[in-house]
Amino acid sequence: MKRLMLLALLGVTITSQAYAATVTLTTEEYAPFNYRDGKAIKGTSVEQVEKIMAAAGIDYTIEMLPWARAYSLAQTTPMTCVFTTAHNTKRDPMFRWVEPLLVDNNILIKKSGSSVSASNLEEAKNYTIGTQREDYTETVLKEKGFPKLDVATDFNATLRKLLNGRVDMMPISEIYFAKLKAEQPIEKVTTLSSQPMGIACEKGFPSDLLTKMQAALDRLIADGTQEAIFMKYGLRPSD
Repeated sequence: MKRLMLLALLGVTITSQAYAATVTLTTEEYAPFNYRDGKAIKGTSVEQVEKIMAAAGIDYTIEMLPWARAYSLAQTTPMTCVFTTAHNTKRDPMFRWVEPLLVDNNILIKKSGSSVSASNLEEAKNYTIGTQREDYTETVLKEKGFPKLDVATDFNATLRKLLNGRVDMMPISEIYFAKLKAEQPIEKVTTLSSQPMGIACEKGFPSDLLTKMQAALDRLIADGTQEAIFMKYGLRPSD
């Protein structure tokens, strides 16, 4: 009897410790959704995540890592989530989801003035496409049968390759493209895919915390806060 009571108390202690633990949120450098500004981590998704966690009353940290590392940690480490993560069929059973931080099309772009020309995805397959390791676009491109992929460590590395002529095209969020084209010589070629983007948490992530996070995000969307954050960063997702 004493042993059963001890085990029960131990179970309560373990549970309490687990729920008291800090949630680790990993992300990558992908402006304007998540990026470094000096020592600060900012972006449209970062601001939403901060508001979500504050409203839910959950302690957290945000770590910026190469995407493959950030994504891997969220698959294997308890109390860990990764954002801004595209939710597709392959990834659906791999995580527990809080979404959407945004819903977006992903398009293929080229450097302005490039001779690259493709009116559809079949024609685009004739070219070398740059993407990032473990990014969902790598999976999409492979599933759609693109034979020539150039895989870099992060978005900025892929963009540099595009502008330097080392790859012919690359995928990018259509929302971000509307902003980036004012700063870089790039053009839209064709649409690659469409998907919701959210917070992907390790499969054992506590249900009650997930429920609180989703409810907080739902309120951000309903009261117009999410839209205001997009507008603050020069994005117009409703267009």
